Amino acid sequence: MKNLQEATEQICDLKGSLVALDALVTAMIHVLPHNVRADLLRTFENHAEVARTVLLHTEISEHSITAFERDVQRTSALIGLPAHIDVSVTERTASIRP
Repeated sequence: MKNLQEATEQICDLKGSLVALDALVTAMIHVLPHNVRADLLRTFENHAEVARTVLLHTEISEHSITAFERDVQRTSALIGLPAHIDVSVTERTASIRP
């Protein structure tokens, strides 16, 4: 039981860290000029494709691949949105349970 409690605490810790990083990235994207965001979107899509290839050739759970694909879509949409539109971090994290 102790190992399960420790694992749950570590998952919660990781979730909190992920939400903080997500908020930082979202804020940074919102302050970028549109021409820079276009370059960022192209670069992000290229890096996401490389990461996707690595994930497909690695022993990893389907949950991780699904989360990766969901977040790539969300981030791509965020980069392409005007800076005044708010995309909630809680939308992505609300369904995650330890």
